[in-house]
Amino acid sequence: MKPTQRIPFSYYPLLQYLAKTLLLVSLVTGPAFAQTNLETTAEAAIKLQTAPVIVDGEVLFRVVGIPAYPAKRRANEVAERIRELARDENFDPEKLEAKPAEMRTEIIANGKMLVAALDEDAQVIGIKRDIAAHVMLTKIKEIIVQYRSERTLKAIMGMLLRAAIWTGLLLALLFGINWSFRRIDTFLDKNVRERIEKLETRSSRVVQARQLWELMRSVVRGIRVLLILVLVYFFLNSVLTIFPWTRHIARSLLSFALNPLAEIAKSVLDYLPSLFFLAILIFLARYLLKMMRAFFRSIDRGRLKFENFDSDWAMPTYKIARLIVIIFTVVLAYPYIPGSDSEAFKGMSIFLGVLVSLGSTSAISNVIAGYTMTYRRAFREGDRVRIDDIIGDVTEMRLLVTHIRSLKNEEIVVPNSKILNSEVVNYSTLAQNEGLILHTIVGIGYEVPWRQVEAMLIMAAQRTSGVLTDPKPFVLQKALADYAVNYELNAYCKEEKKMGELYSELHRNIQDVFNEYGVQIMTPSYEADPPDAKVVAKENWYAAPADPEGKQNT
Repeated sequence: MKPTQRIPFSYYPLLQYLAKTLLLVSLVTGPAFAQTNLETTAEAAIKLQTAPVIVDGEVLFRVVGIPAYPAKRRANEVAERIRELARDENFDPEKLEAKPAEMRTEIIANGKMLVAALDEDAQVIGIKRDIAAHVMLTKIKEIIVQYRSERTLKAIMGMLLRAAIWTGLLLALLFGINWSFRRIDTFLDKNVRERIEKLETRSSRVVQARQLWELMRSVVRGIRVLLILVLVYFFLNSVLTIFPWTRHIARSLLSFALNPLAEIAKSVLDYLPSLFFLAILIFLARYLLKMMRAFFRSIDRGRLKFENFDSDWAMPTYKIARLIVIIFTVVLAYPYIPGSDSEAFKGMSIFLGVLVSLGSTSAISNVIAGYTMTYRRAFREGDRVRIDDIIGDVTEMRLLVTHIRSLKNEEIVVPNSKILNSEVVNYSTLAQNEGLILHTIVGIGYEVPWRQVEAMLIMAAQRTSGVLTDPKPFVLQKALADYAVNYELNAYCKEEKKMGELYSELHRNIQDVFNEYGVQIMTPSYEADPPDAKVVAKENWYAAPADPEGKQNT
């Protein structure tokens, strides 16, 4: 036998400490566990579901259920058993009896349990179980008697008669409503319509008679429809209540109309704090936009001026700033919009975002191009421009496109993205201040003195109305080509809108002047050198109308 091992004396304080700790934990956690169990039991009692036992649309009593046996299923089975007893003509309702059993009171019919009154059923209405069972028994007896009495031939004939009376009354009232409103329409058409037309004349067309008349007719039609709906509701409620088979529909008919309204009213009341936030946010945003509009409008009209900021930029800049404010406002308001936290709302937002991103690529590029052109100051409305092979006057500049009226009076719509990627020639920018240079090229043979040619070209420019005398027209020799010398005539004008007419008149004058002095403009092509050299003799250098003193274009 092994000797017993003794615990060292130094371990005693440690063991005592552990024992005290375990005792303290048990004292603290014990009541806590008990409290938890009590709370769980209470919550379970609160979470008991109840369902009404309904026969012929009348609620007899309510029963409770458990997850394994739901209240609705239990109520339907009890109601079906009661209907089976009511259909059995041989059963006497007075034979129903209540017998106490373990944890319940049973209502017996023909030796079978019809329904059991539980403690939980009694707790729902706040009475004792035996009293609840007595109430159930009384209700079942009454409904069986009523069920049988309402299904006799005499009772059904009486129901049909009452339904026919209600139907006749409905038709009479509908006829009366239609007749009354036809008389009202006739009265309004004869007496009120003429006064409304006179009111329009007196108000200098401020009041639109047609719109006011349509509004009045809409109000009258709305009242008529409302009366008919109310009348039909009371008719349906009354007729459906007559028959036991439809009585439950009649009792639910009002809830069909009122429940959605109640839900809407509840949603509105719950939404009021968010609604106040949105109202304040929208008010501040509108006030800020008004201040911004007034500020940029002052810049646009020249009341305010900033260095290096063109007044034409004011309204486009306002539109950009307005868009930023609106986007910021929408971002702030989004969480407060009804249903914004629902999955359907989020899914729809994502779907719309994808559609916009896929379908608005070209639109966004045109918008960016439109603003870029504004800040580039490429042209303004009314300017004459050339974009690629399009020449015309700018009639309207929009966010996506620019409208141009061509020289043939055609309306041409050009996307802003195309303009941004194209070469733009503006004929109006410098025309008023520095003048626009009209230029044309003629080819004259080498046998004609260049001084004579330049003098004739300048004479043709001077004969053209609309060409400025200061600065003076000038001629440039563009090229010594194979068969002729290419002369370019340049003349200033300030009417860029008459470029076509000026060019036509200038060309006519060039032909006239050259014909007057016997100089051929077009030099024919040839395949071999002529026998005589195509040179100008020195004595012919200053042939008329050239300046003999050599002061012109030497």
